[in-house]
Amino acid sequence: MRVLVTGGAGFIGSHTTDRLIERGHEVRVLDSLELPVHQTGAPAYLAPEVEFIHGDVTQRQDLLAALDGIEAVYHFAAYQDYLPDFSRFFQVNAAGTALLYELAVEHEIPLKKIVTASSQAVAGEGRYRCESKHEFVPDMRSEATLRAGRYDHDCPTCGSPASWNPTDTAVAQPQSAYGLSKHAQERIALSLGARYDIPSVAMRYSIVQGPRQSPHNAYSGACRVFCLSFLSDQEPPIYEDGQQIRDFVNIHDVIDANLLVLENDEANGRVFNVGGGRAYTVAEFARITASAFGRDYEPTPSGRYRFGDTRHIFSDCSELRGLGWEPKRDAAHSVAEYVNWLREQDDLDDILDRANQRMQQLGVVREIET
Repeated sequence: MRVLVTGGAGFIGSHTTDRLIERGHEVRVLDSLELPVHQTGAPAYLAPEVEFIHGDVTQRQDLLAALDGIEAVYHFAAYQDYLPDFSRFFQVNAAGTALLYELAVEHEIPLKKIVTASSQAVAGEGRYRCESKHEFVPDMRSEATLRAGRYDHDCPTCGSPASWNPTDTAVAQPQSAYGLSKHAQERIALSLGARYDIPSVAMRYSIVQGPRQSPHNAYSGACRVFCLSFLSDQEPPIYEDGQQIRDFVNIHDVIDANLLVLENDEANGRVFNVGGGRAYTVAEFARITASAFGRDYEPTPSGRYRFGDTRHIFSDCSELRGLGWEPKRDAAHSVAEYVNWLREQDDLDDILDRANQRMQQLGVVREIET
């Protein structure tokens, strides 16, 4: 099959490309190679068999040229990071997806499948249940409560303490511009796919980890931040109290899921959570990362928080498991792979300092009142 991977020079895209080539597919990549992710142009890890097009998914001629002769599309091109240029999220993530379907319909391109990359961010804070068995999906925590060092959600009905629950794909309450744009992308893909008979799937990835994850984004996952911290002999930042629940999934498990939904028609027209199958606290994950560097480390809260972060989020992946998928690799495996890859990279000096300065300038990292 001839497959187009948009954003195929990136983290998830390049690994998906490798697996497609292993399966005997012909692969074309469309990527804009934008900063800060791509510092030196097309990455050396791109397979030589790939047909590479330097272009933008928001540009009609670029995308139309990339679709020529294509039978299936993995749509991974996206704009992400914690930045206040809100319209850019929708321009790339939502409008770019709409343009993909527009061109497929207008030019009668007989696509057998479109797999779209969504995000756990669509779920927002996820599902909760209180001691009185009330179930609810919380809104974003206020700045006042975070500044006062109060992190957990209480039941809006009875006021009692509440606990997180695994969150299924029926929950869609995004709290950020990125999450909102990804929810829009899901709806565009599945609605237009159904209307114009283009089999489509949306994949809500949890926090994906492994080699090739760019170290250059200002706002990205704990694996990048903690690894860079230990690599440069700095104390990693532990926001809030370190007891936030996170759902980490290994890149190779993600690629297993990506290939499964391409080949399985039962996936058509559906949204799938793609998570790691085990909940970790941030503090626990920090210890795992320290262990990969041979460090005996006990996390200490920094006295700061990131405004807009979710408190707890863990994905229910039962629907994807129903197709025969299972996450096979734990967080320690992901960290070990990332550390090995990171040690081979150049120009890592001052990345953390620049990122921290950027986060401070944007008002993302804030102080807890004591």
